[in-house]
Amino acid sequence: MDRTQFRSPRLTGSPSTTRPSIFLPEARPGIQAIEESLIRVIAQSAVGVEDVIGLWYGEPDAVTPAFITHAAKVALDRGETFYTANDGIPPLRAAIAEYQTRLGRASVTVDRIVVTSSGTHALNMACLALLSPGDRVVVPRPCWPNLVGIPSLSGTQVTGPSLRLVDGLWRLDLQELLAALTPQTRMVILNAPGNPTGWMLSRAEQEVILAHCRQHGIWILADDVYDRLVFSGGVAPSFLDLATPQDRVIAVNSFSKSWAMTGWRLGWLTVPHGLGPVLASMNEFVMSCAPGFVQEAGIVALRDGEPFVQGIVGHYREARDYVADRLGAVPGLSVPRAEGGMYAFFRVEGCRDSLTLARNLVHRAGVGLAPGRAFGREGEGYMRLCFAVGRERLEQACARIETYLATHGPN
Repeated sequence: MDRTQFRSPRLTGSPSTTRPSIFLPEARPGIQAIEESLIRVIAQSAVGVEDVIGLWYGEPDAVTPAFITHAAKVALDRGETFYTANDGIPPLRAAIAEYQTRLGRASVTVDRIVVTSSGTHALNMACLALLSPGDRVVVPRPCWPNLVGIPSLSGTQVTGPSLRLVDGLWRLDLQELLAALTPQTRMVILNAPGNPTGWMLSRAEQEVILAHCRQHGIWILADDVYDRLVFSGGVAPSFLDLATPQDRVIAVNSFSKSWAMTGWRLGWLTVPHGLGPVLASMNEFVMSCAPGFVQEAGIVALRDGEPFVQGIVGHYREARDYVADRLGAVPGLSVPRAEGGMYAFFRVEGCRDSLTLARNLVHRAGVGLAPGRAFGREGEGYMRLCFAVGRERLEQACARIETYLATHGPN
């Protein structure tokens, strides 16, 4: 891979403030309970700090490939600056259905595809459509904080089992999950390959979960955003491979991770038969539509982007191994090898406050990591490093972490 593709991400935003708003009591209770993203807190704390290697966000430092940006420019030049259909332009929806078929997924009709302005938007749409105050939602943790925050916006009760390390790999105890999925559960949200741990669900585990959810009428919301970033080869198993068009299964995907398009904000939902028009109508009042020129770029990414995807998977695999080997040799650090995704989620022995450690690493070592606490209490004592960057920056970041811990320790 041409390393000239890589660039340093810009620091944007302003320093965080914890000053409470005088209008907070006017907000709904569920909104009042929202906590600021600790990942953003750390990134914002680095504003104005020179020479910080920022590995806090889940994005590559590679710019979007030129063939994708060119497609957007061409679309703009021909005047694609108007509103589009609520569920996406037909050529993109058809391209998504064809892409999923090429991956070996079960065939999906275009009426079950809804284009969204990002995977986050897709998750919000699914939860807004299906969840009501008081509903119970199950999410295994540690997890991406949005998977808890988004259903919480609807006033739900979010609980879930903890992932555990088994023989050096993160695993979900299937019996614990099934025990948590009671007849009172409205939805289970599963992100595999997972953020931040890189854990995977097997096809056999998905079969058991789907059968259980069918029996109890529970919705499965599958976050498949990392389904192409699998280090054993191929594509991650998906509930879409098992579900019928009538099953309560919704899959979320995005262009952000696999095609280096984090800032473009483009994603999609694959939904049961009959739900697509409902979500399209909802989208009129939420986002209206994704920009047409961005959707045109998405078509080209799906059609011509396979060599790029294969290239970054190989690069990320090498980066994962480098971080696991180098930081794993540091006394006090335990670095499981992620099965997929773009993160090393490693334990720092003796760390009692990962947020403080993350702040110290920014200001004293010049390296930015996401604190484990951001991913739930189960993540305390861990740090997340995004390894989707060039080797030189990765080597510098690891060296700075080693030096800081050797000098100052974990607290």
